[in-house]
Amino acid sequence: MILAADIGGTHARFSLYREANGHFIAVHEHVFASREYRELDEIVVQFVSETGVHPSIASFGIAGPVLNGRVEASNLPWVVESSRLAQQLQLDSVSLINDLEAQAWGIQCLEPTDTVALNQIAPDQNHPEPAGNQAVIAAGTGLGEAGLIWDGEHQHIFACEGGHCDFGPRNELEIELLRYLTARFGRVSYERVISGPGLLNVYQFLKDTHRAEEPQWLRDEIAAGDPGAAISRAAISAKSPLAEQALDVWISVYGAEAGNLALKVLASGGVFLAGGIAPKILGKLAGPLFMQAFLSKGRLRPLLETIPVRVITNEKTGLLGAACYGAHHAHFTANSVA
Repeated sequence: MILAADIGGTHARFSLYREANGHFIAVHEHVFASREYRELDEIVVQFVSETGVHPSIASFGIAGPVLNGRVEASNLPWVVESSRLAQQLQLDSVSLINDLEAQAWGIQCLEPTDTVALNQIAPDQNHPEPAGNQAVIAAGTGLGEAGLIWDGEHQHIFACEGGHCDFGPRNELEIELLRYLTARFGRVSYERVISGPGLLNVYQFLKDTHRAEEPQWLRDEIAAGDPGAAISRAAISAKSPLAEQALDVWISVYGAEAGNLALKVLASGGVFLAGGIAPKILGKLAGPLFMQAFLSKGRLRPLLETIPVRVITNEKTGLLGAACYGAHHAHFTANSVA
C-alpha cells in the first residue's frame, strides 16, 4: 500500500493506493483543511488511524522548497521532515517532494480527458505528439512551477521556486500595480499577483485606484469567506465590472508568466496549468487574454505558437504523482540494493 499526500496551503489531500499493472487504484481518500492542524504529523496520525492500514511506501508532495528531506511550508506555519514522518510511520524512509514536482510526476498518469487544450497546434506528420521538455505552473494558495527535461526517452522532473521570482510589469497599468504592491509588501513576486490572495491584491489595487466601484454585496462576500473565490464568481457571472477587470488582469499576468516559464524550460512538449483555480475559471482562460499574453514574446512568438497549453482538470494529479514518485523511488532503491 502506498500512502500519498498532496499538501497545499488550503487543502491536504491524502490517499492510500494499491499499485496494479502500472496503475494506481485508490483504496481510501480524505481531504483535510490544512490550517486546522498545527503540523502535518497530526493529519498523518489521524488518516492512518482512520483507515487502519499500515502503508509500505509513503510519499508526500508539499508546497515549499524541499532541501535534504526538510521543508518549511510556503503558506503554512509547518516544518516537515521526512525522517520524522518515517519514524512516525515505522518506515525506513518517506519521500518528501515539492508539490509541483508531484504534479509533474502525475502528468504521466493522466487520461486524455483529464486535460483541456487552450490552443490548437497543427500536427507534425513525423511527430504527431509534440516531444521535448515540458513545464507545469499552478496558481492556488501560492504559485508553483516545475519542469520536465526530455532526454529522448524519458522525462526528468525537477522542482523550482519560480513563482517567487520578481514580478515584471508589461504595461502602464501593471507598472501602477507594481508600485501599489511594493508600497504594501516591499518586494513583489509573481505569487503576489498570480494566486488566490494575488487576485484579491489585484482587486484591491483596482478598487483603491478608482477603476470601478465595489458593490456592497461583493464586499460582504469577500469579508465572509474566500476572497479569491468570491471575486472569481462575481467576474464569471458578470455581476461586477470591478471583479471582471481584476480577473482579466490576473489572467493576462498568468499567461505572461506561463510564457516566461515555457521559454526558460524550452517547453516544446507542452505547458500544463495545474492547481485548484484554473479548472474553476476554464471559460475565462479559454478566452483570448491568457494566450495573447502567453504568445506575446516578440521575436520568440513563432516558437511559443508551437507549444501546446493545457489545463489539468483532474484534482488528484498531485496525489497520483506523489504515489508514482514513491513507487518509483522504492523500486529504484530496491534494485540498487539488489
